[in-house]
Amino acid sequence: MGQNISIAIHGGAGTILRSNMTPELQAQYEAGLGQALQAGYAILESGGSSVDAVQAAVMHLEDFQLFNAGKGAVFNNRGKHEMDASIMDGRTLAAGAVCGVGNVRNPVQLARAVMDQSEHVLLAGAGAEEFARQMELPFEADSYFFTQQRYDQWQQALLEDKVQLDHSDKKFGTVGAAALDMAGNLAAATSTGGMTNKKFGRVGDSPIPGAGTYANNATCAISCTGHGELFIRSVVAYDISCLMEYKGLSLQEACNIVVHDKLVRIGGEGGLVAVDYSGNICMPFNSEGMYRASKRNAGEAVIKIYKD
Repeated sequence: MGQNISIAIHGGAGTILRSNMTPELQAQYEAGLGQALQAGYAILESGGSSVDAVQAAVMHLEDFQLFNAGKGAVFNNRGKHEMDASIMDGRTLAAGAVCGVGNVRNPVQLARAVMDQSEHVLLAGAGAEEFARQMELPFEADSYFFTQQRYDQWQQALLEDKVQLDHSDKKFGTVGAAALDMAGNLAAATSTGGMTNKKFGRVGDSPIPGAGTYANNATCAISCTGHGELFIRSVVAYDISCLMEYKGLSLQEACNIVVHDKLVRIGGEGGLVAVDYSGNICMPFNSEGMYRASKRNAGEAVIKIYKD
C-alpha cells in the first residue's frame, strides 16, 4: 500500500451564499476547517490509523462553535441539545454510534467507545449517556453548548413553529471526515446536533452506518451531510460503496450518480466527503455550498465553501 494517505472533512452543506457571508466569518470557517484537517492529517502522516484520524478531525469540528455538532449544536424543541454521531472502521466493518445524547462533550468519542468497548453498534439517549459515564468521557454543562446564533435560530423557529435544518436558509449542520491511512485502511466518522427545533427524539442519517457514514477497505469511506430523512431512505453512503463493489464504478462515478441523480430525484439536498482505497478524494454536493477541506499525501490542503 505504501505511503498513500488521504483525508477529507466537511462542516455541513446547504444554502451557503456569499451574500450572507462576511469576510471575517468566512475566515473563521476556513480556519476551523483547516485546523480539523491538520489534526487528522498529522495522525496519518505519522503512521497513525485512519480511525484515529477521522476521530481527531471530527472532535476538532465538534469543539468549534460555528459548526452544528458538539459545542455549536442546535437547540431542539425543548431548548436542549440532542446530538448524534458515528464512526466506522473499513478494515473490520466495525462501527459505533450514538443518538439523542446530551451534555457529552464529544459525541464522536462516545461513538468510538461504543465501537471499541461494547458489543453494540448504536446506543441511544440516557443509556448512551450512562455508558459515557462508565467510560469516564467528559461531560459539559448546558452553558457550554449555548451559542447565541443557535439560540436565536431556535427562537425564530419557535415563532414560525417549524423545524429548521440549521439556518432558515437550509444549511445542513453536520460535520464529518473520511480517511485512508498508510496501512491502506479506510475510516469515516460523522457528528451532528441535528435539526433546530426538532421534536419527538428525531434522528437523522448521521448515526446510521450505511446512511450517513460508511467505510469498507474494498471500496471507500464516506461521511454525509444533508437532509437526513432523504439520506436514510437512499442509504447514501452504502449505495456509493455498492456501486463501486458491484458495478465496478470509480469513486467519482458512484458519487455523481448518488448525489447528482438519485438524491436529486427525491428532493434530497446535501453532499458528502469520500475517500477510496487508492486515496482518491471526492467532495460532491447538490446544494449551494458545502464547508469542506481535503489533503492527499504531501499535496496542498484544499479548503472550500462554495461551488468552484
